[in-house]
Amino acid sequence: MTSGALAYADGLDLVAEYGTGLSATRIHRAPDGGFLWWQGPGPQVPEPLTAPAAHLVPRLPPESGAAVLAVPERAGDGLLHRVSGSASAAAWLRDFRPQARALVAHSLASAGRSLRALHAVPVPDDVALGPPPGLTRLRAWADGSGELRRRTLASWGPERLERLLGWADQAAPASAPAAAPTPAGARVLVHGWASVGALVPPLGRGGRVALLTGEDLAAGRPELDLGWLLGELVELAWAAPPHDCADLQRVLLEAYGPGPDPVLVGRSAVLRVVTHMQDFATYRGWDDELLGYIAFTAELIDEEGRRAVPQGVS
Repeated sequence: MTSGALAYADGLDLVAEYGTGLSATRIHRAPDGGFLWWQGPGPQVPEPLTAPAAHLVPRLPPESGAAVLAVPERAGDGLLHRVSGSASAAAWLRDFRPQARALVAHSLASAGRSLRALHAVPVPDDVALGPPPGLTRLRAWADGSGELRRRTLASWGPERLERLLGWADQAAPASAPAAAPTPAGARVLVHGWASVGALVPPLGRGGRVALLTGEDLAAGRPELDLGWLLGELVELAWAAPPHDCADLQRVLLEAYGPGPDPVLVGRSAVLRVVTHMQDFATYRGWDDELLGYIAFTAELIDEEGRRAVPQGVS
């Protein structure tokens, strides 16, 4: 992190700090009682973070029940978000108290409403937005080399990898002008990294849920964002039993409302889990734990991520 990125934090209490080779996060307590989330590039990322399409993000009133789409300001080589909470929904999911579960459910419902509003924004022709960076990294991994790719291809076979890349093209094609149409016939603005790690519940009753938004804004199908969040819940239920996240999956989809194609939502959930596996190997290195992920993602591909969409919800 550059010294300039720390100027905003002079005299402020540091609440948490963590990161990987891909990204770094620092959370400080703000003078007004809120919190400042600084996100910057990790040591393996040479360029600063930017949010060039943040001006397209809608401002959602409190009475909408939607999460604040918290767009950032530049701070050094990173981005600074002002929110009402000090921990993400991902952290609250590790708390097994009923009130913590209720807080996560409330946050996911708020996120569903905010994503619905975000997806109502068409992408102007003069704004150059392609696929989310996560899908770009996934495609680069699929075309590259390395231990994870070698072992994955040996286990999956080439047909599964081809199917996965086809789903990525459905969700957000690599070539922006050829973007797949939504049901309304136009490209829409997608969050690009809708995640329980980017979803921040308020610490007190007076605050609003926030979804950190900006860096990964992209053009694509709305199902991509829903699948991204649902894929994380599916992964959690698999990786950390006794988590059963079907109730949380249902909360998100019901709050978002009708319209998304459940098949594309399920496929997007698979894209999220594979992207997490690939990012782990790229930015943290090989670990034998990834052998389990290779087998798990093969199952997800074969079922097209259907477990991400609870029965009766579409």
